[in-house]
Parts: sequence; structure tokens; C-alpha cells
Amino acid sequence: MTDLLAEATAELYDADPDDFMPRRGQLAGAAREAGQPDVAKQITALRKPTRSAWVVNHLVRADPEVTVALAALATQLRAPLDAPKIRELTAARARLVDELTQQAFSLAGHPSPPAGQREEVAATFDAAIADPAVAGRLGTLVRAARWAGFGLDPDAPLPAPAPAPAKTKKPAPAEAIAETERRRREKIHLAERAVVDADEALHTANVAEQQLEDTVRRLEAELADARERLAEARRQSYRAESRQRRANATLGRLRE
Repeated sequence: MTDLLAEATAELYDADPDDFMPRRGQLAGAAREAGQPDVAKQITALRKPTRSAWVVNHLVRADPEVTVALAALATQLRAPLDAPKIRELTAARARLVDELTQQAFSLAGHPSPPAGQREEVAATFDAAIADPAVAGRLGTLVRAARWAGFGLDPDAPLPAPAPAPAKTKKPAPAEAIAETERRRREKIHLAERAVVDADEALHTANVAEQQLEDTVRRLEAELADARERLAEARRQSYRAESRQRRANATLGRLRE
């Protein structure tokens, strides 16, 4: 990533989304003027974040400790866990997500956001704990993220359930939890694959949308230019017609 692209990305994803589109055009233009047309294209391809995504990006860029805290908890959740530890980390996860959500909206100047927007921001922090891919996009998120599982890495080895005690028909509570968790993670793994497929489809659609937006902007600029030239041509035609009338009138008087 070149310095111009890195600087443009940092500025665009930290600034208010309402300023994204005009500023992106300015930064792309500056890159072209600097003799870096490829960077200009990359800047133009940057997607405008939703308001919820920006709230997360803004906090992450302002406070690097946010990603440190999320990564630390994610590491603990991926370790082998017994039932008490699962309960402990689940509570810690809920507290961290709630704290970061409040902090993010306070920093954004909206301490009392709409319920839907607050839920999206909280879900994004929650997803960042569970999904390294989401964690890696923090700071440049385009939209809110969501994770439906417990929060463990779906690609981590599944724990094998302990053998049942002799002469016991029902598994012990800890073994039941392990088996439930194993099944949960199998479902999470399948769901994650579906999310990846959906993300790829969305990315393709977003690229197509961006290309069409660029085409529309170019055509609108060409249309505006054509309208200006048409207006000037009409003014010149009007002036020429006026001169013609005056010349005819002068000729008529001279012939009398």
C-alpha cells in the first residue's frame, strides 16, 4: 500500500461518512495530479462505510487498545475451556462488547443512538472477537458485521468428548457441555462458509455498483459540459440572429 493510498484510507474511514464521497474524489484527484493513476483508481474503489461501521472504525483508530482487548479475549476463548471458564469468559465478553459500544458512540458524539444502530455496533465488536477476518478489517469496515456462534474459531480443532463413566447411561455435565459445544462449532463452521460465500457475492455486487457509480458520475459530468456548450451555442445563435436582423434593417433603409 503506497503512502498516498494509506493516508487516503486512514482519512476517509476516520472522517464522517457524510464527507466520504466528495473527499474521496478530492484525494483521487490529488493522486492523479501526483502522477499515480493506479493509486487514484484504488482510492476511487474505496467503499463508503455505513454509519454503524464508521462508529466502530472511528473508535479503533482513536484508541489502539481496543483491538488489543478484543484480541486478548479472543485468545482466551480459543483455549480449551471447562464449564466454569466458559461462563466466566462469556460474561467478560458481554461486558467488553457493552463497554466498547458505549465508548464508540460517546466518541462519535451520539451517546444515545437508535436501538438498531447500537445493536449493529455491538454485534460488530462481538464478531471481531470470534472472527479474525472481521478483527483484521477493524478501522476500514464498510458495514457492520455479525457472528452467530459462541465465539470460538470455527477452524480450530474440535474437542473430543471425554469417555462416559462406567455404568452410567447419561454423560456427566462437563461431557454434555463438551458434546454440545462440539456440535455447536460444527454448525458454526458451516454457517461461516455460508457467510464467506455471501460476503464474496456482496463484494462482487459492490464492485459492480462502484463501477456503475463511476460511469454515472462521468456521464453526468459530460452531460453538464454538453449543456453548458449548448447554452453558449444558443447565446451565439441569438446574437448572430440579432446582428442579421439589424443588418437587414440597415440594408432596407439604404435601398429606400
